[in-house]
Amino acid sequence: MKIAVFDSGIGGMTVLHQAMKLLPDEDYIFYADTAHVPYGEKTKEDVKKYVLEAADFLAAQNLKALVIACNTATSVAIEDLRQKFSFPVLGIEPAVKPAVQQSEKKRKKVLVMATRLTLKEVKFHQLVERIDKHDIVDGLALPGLVAFAEKFIFSEEQVLPYLEEQLEPFDLKEYGTVVLGCTHFPFFKDSVRKLFPKETDIIDGGIGTARNLKRILGERHQIGDGTGTLSYYKSSVKVEDQETLVHYQELLSRLDELQ
Repeated sequence: MKIAVFDSGIGGMTVLHQAMKLLPDEDYIFYADTAHVPYGEKTKEDVKKYVLEAADFLAAQNLKALVIACNTATSVAIEDLRQKFSFPVLGIEPAVKPAVQQSEKKRKKVLVMATRLTLKEVKFHQLVERIDKHDIVDGLALPGLVAFAEKFIFSEEQVLPYLEEQLEPFDLKEYGTVVLGCTHFPFFKDSVRKLFPKETDIIDGGIGTARNLKRILGERHQIGDGTGTLSYYKSSVKVEDQETLVHYQELLSRLDELQ
């Protein structure tokens, strides 16, 4: 049986990377819905339609678990998916709770970087309202980072000017924690780090999702029955050309370097 990791694009590879570190002997499918990326700029109704169609395809691949490695898709479709399928469906959400806990100790604020749709969603606002008792959480939509990642653009010469422009209205010294609230954003952790004070923490929700996956599979006695295979799909089409496969391997290697 397989573990499927789903995202609108390559951002979900940041979660796949964490899962493979914790559960190396599993068989994985990584599914990027590249026909419809980016989700964060689309309507809630369209995103839900895309996610449900992809999940139907993945459910036919003999799954033991489905990981929705996309904050936007989680916010709009996770409950529908859990009602529809008998296998565990895990989502991801911006790591607001640990961020607020860390920043309150420092008497600092939290900046959540995410997609526009994630920041607009009721699920996100309910999360902030539940945790942010002192009104220290700010949000910033960064669709340009998704576009950069999907084009395999990671050079600081191109990324830093975009980040500097978007962050210009903020006093960066006020923030104790930055939350990378889109799974594409950890690819740019080094660039974000260069712009904030060295004591600012930069976190994301990928490791928490991977740990939750390991816990759930352990409770179901379903750990370690694979052979460590990994298959890639782009919107239901299996990736078999060597150039793309090499690109994907380079992305996983980049994530190793960012740890």
